[in-house]
Amino acid sequence: MALDVAAYPIIRTVGIDGLLVSFGDRLGEPANRAAIAFRAEVERAGWDGVEETSSSLVSCYLRFDPLAVRHADLEAKLRALMGSRDWLEAELPHGRRLHRIPTVYGGTLAPQFGEAAAAAGLSEADALGSLSSARVRVTALGFAPGQPYLGQLPECWDVPRQQALTPKVPKGALVLAIRQFVLFAVTAPTGWRHVGQTAATLFRMGDARPFLLAPGDEVIFPAVSEDAFSNMAADPGGGASWEALP
Repeated sequence: MALDVAAYPIIRTVGIDGLLVSFGDRLGEPANRAAIAFRAEVERAGWDGVEETSSSLVSCYLRFDPLAVRHADLEAKLRALMGSRDWLEAELPHGRRLHRIPTVYGGTLAPQFGEAAAAAGLSEADALGSLSSARVRVTALGFAPGQPYLGQLPECWDVPRQQALTPKVPKGALVLAIRQFVLFAVTAPTGWRHVGQTAATLFRMGDARPFLLAPGDEVIFPAVSEDAFSNMAADPGGGASWEALP
């Protein structure tokens, strides 16, 4: 079913102290870019009474203090901002980063890499080249503190989730499904295939920037050997590096 872009953006009420502005009904590059850009603009505006904002795959959420700002007044500000430009064509905000997170693909550390390659119709060598060179965007954080969803990968990686859960993947696991990566911040079960393993620390309590990644950041997962990974595991940053995006 085709997305009716004419129906968006839309605004919805979330409880007594929340509003949600959505730019689509499924993940797509324009809708995700719009959600990130819109959230940045709300933050820049600094409206009284807004206590928290966040972006998801296609939406921007605002939590506000109903005693400090009337629901109707805040909704009116949002509608004016929604109509101020074509958000599906908006530029991503400044201050983003490009991260490089070294990754071991396959072997004992990432045992479902071969299975994922077969599902994508690729040899393991071609799969390694594709995944290790892909430059993906952090589309949202969720499930655990600092845990990113990243996409979109090339169309060949539109592989379904598994029918059964993998009981546990470790912290730093890079998993794949439906043209997306998820990089695990904690040890947890998953229905996505475990294709890579990193030593990256995604959440550091007390740091000025506690989350390594932010929505809108871009990430490359270059391939490294298991020996190199062992050395990086002792590094507090897990071998990850970043540079500012223009």
